[in-house]
Amino acid sequence: MNVSPIHEHEFSASVMAVPPLARHADFSLDPAQNEKLIRHIEAGGVRTLLYGGNANLYHVAISEYHELLDLLAQSAGPQTRVIPAIGADYGKMLDQARILARTAYRTAMVLPFPGFTTSTGVEYGLTRIAEVAGMPLTLYIRSEDYVDVDALARLVNRGTLIAVKYAIARRDPSNDLYLRRLLEQVDRARVISGMGERPALVHVQEFGLAAWTTGSGCIAPRTVMALLNAVKSNRGGEARNLYDAFMPLETLRDKISLIRVLHDAVTMSKIANMGPLLPLLSSTPVEHHAKIDAATQALLAFERRLAEVSVDN
Repeated sequence: MNVSPIHEHEFSASVMAVPPLARHADFSLDPAQNEKLIRHIEAGGVRTLLYGGNANLYHVAISEYHELLDLLAQSAGPQTRVIPAIGADYGKMLDQARILARTAYRTAMVLPFPGFTTSTGVEYGLTRIAEVAGMPLTLYIRSEDYVDVDALARLVNRGTLIAVKYAIARRDPSNDLYLRRLLEQVDRARVISGMGERPALVHVQEFGLAAWTTGSGCIAPRTVMALLNAVKSNRGGEARNLYDAFMPLETLRDKISLIRVLHDAVTMSKIANMGPLLPLLSSTPVEHHAKIDAATQALLAFERRLAEVSVDN
């Protein structure tokens, strides 16, 4: 695992993979299968791993958290940054911050917590958590109601937050007043699009965000890195072709479940066996498996063709 200080250029150098987490049938962590998936992602050139919603860290026990941190640190290659999630509630964050303070991790992502919050409370609470953890945080924001723009900008500019994973969904991602106001106050190099490939082109090309987070890119890491390079180089036709390869699986994730579909898709890809989802989640209903498998195999075939072309060249 990369334990060097984080520089903001990292956020634009790699798409941020958000993998599922492999478990045995008894729900204990499966080091071998998690390492298989990490090696596949790394082989495609991705150098940042974010373990959050797709890994179902909402339901991870505090008693397991240190073991999880050790597993991820030991499994990732020396050039790979790993960002674990904390929260979503303040009490769980506080306990996890105390554990993180004894590790070599450089940041942790705060999971979004809907309801029972105020912007002032969030600003104070995250400041306290960063102090306890001894590191700046990454904030996953999915709602304007969680923290107002001015407070969010203060958290970034005074160093409490090192990055923002921006995931407020819009019918038209180019029409986003909250995001535009945020970017008037903070360095856009610290803001990452946080909703997979669907809004990524708009967020990177029109708003100048650093990069984006990817779930489907865990299956096709070479393709997602090629997409990042094409977008950054303004190669529109190539970018659209690569982007389109992700849409069938991303559409199923949007329609059925972002977390559950990806978890099952990775297993169907045979890259690694993710095992069961930790409760209170469960596997995708069986009636969806055939179409998830078809979309997964199509994306994996695209990835393999791209790898063959790269070798030939």
